[in-house]
Parts: sequence; structure tokens; C-alpha cells
Amino acid sequence: MDKEKRNIAIVAETESKYLTNILDKKDVQQFKKLIPELKDTWRKKQMFRTETEMRFSVLSDNKYPTRAAKYWQSVREQNTHFENLMHLSFDARKNAVEIKKVEKKIKEEKDPLEKQLLQIDLEQKVYNQASMELVAKHRMREVATWSKLKLEFDDGNFDKEDVNKHQAHSYLLRLQEQKKTLTPGSSQPEVFNVLGQLESLERVIRDRELEPPKDKKKIKR
Repeated sequence: MDKEKRNIAIVAETESKYLTNILDKKDVQQFKKLIPELKDTWRKKQMFRTETEMRFSVLSDNKYPTRAAKYWQSVREQNTHFENLMHLSFDARKNAVEIKKVEKKIKEEKDPLEKQLLQIDLEQKVYNQASMELVAKHRMREVATWSKLKLEFDDGNFDKEDVNKHQAHSYLLRLQEQKKTLTPGSSQPEVFNVLGQLESLERVIRDRELEPPKDKKKIKR
């Protein structure tokens, strides 16, 4: 799509003359003066999480106490943004085709009112395209940052192919920390949930339920 059409300032400038339908003249004039600032705001507004938020909020030590736990959560987060980026790419491609179709209809349309409706539809789709491209840029930023974090947490001391391998240890540490936060004022469901999971996991580890059977033939009998 033409970069000139993606210029949000041009879109805002074009739309400003129609804002008189919903704003008074004074507000419209103020809007026009703010267009350069609004373009800058639109461009640099925060979408999704910053690396700071990824580190202390998403990958908080109490939820993900080991490097393995942080690595595997990074895998989940990266995949979410990757899949959303792919779906967004399909949507953007469809929207680009729709823009061409509307442009073609405008050229062919004879009725002035229908032509006006098509023009509104076109301008809205152009704005949507610019928005999708901005979202895509931020999705890609998340994909790349999670890649960086995965490399950082990978110290070679855990299995990077089987997520199950680290979970018993990681969840044990997490539940032990959760247990420390329980107080006499904690709700019964909260206590029941934390202690129940912790006791179950301790039993699973103690009984070696996660270890493969040494004699599979004997187990089958």
C-alpha cells in the first residue's frame, strides 16, 4: 500500500473537515492544530508490554522461579504474538484487496450519494490498514524481545524440547512461596488450593510418578 495513504496525519487532516458533524467549530480548529502531535502520539503509543513489564510482571520470580520456567513462559508468549501476527497479516492482505475494490467501485459509481458512502468506506479502510501495520510492528517487537529473553534464560541446564521436564521442580518452588503468603485471614478455597496442589506435587515427586518405569514389560503384565 502507498506510504502516503498510510500517513495518519493525512487521514486525520482529511477527516477533520467532517468533524463539524459531531464537534463545534472551535473544537475542530483545535483538532487541526493538534494533528502533528496526535500523529506523534498515535505512532509512539504503547501497545502490548515493554521489556520492563515482560521481566518483572509476566516473568515474575514468584510465578516463574527458575530459568527453565521463564524460558518456557517466553515460548508461550512468543508463540501467542507470532500467531496473532500471522492472522493480522491475512487480515491486512484482505483489507488491501478491499481497498482496491472500493477504489474501483468509486470510479464506476454514478450516483453521488453512493459515491460519498464508498469514499467514507475507503477512508475507513485506509485508516484500518495503517492501524494494522502499527499493530504488526509492535507484535514483531514482542516476538523479537521474547526471542532475546529465551536466549538469555537458556543456560543449557534444562530440557528445551519437553516442557514437562522442568515443571515439577518449578511448580514446587512456586507453591512453596505461595504457602508462605497464606495467613489466618486467607480464604478457605485459597488455602485448600495452594496446600492441596503442594501436597499432591510433593507426593508425585516422592513417589517418583514422573519417572519412566524401569521394567516396562513387567508393568504391562
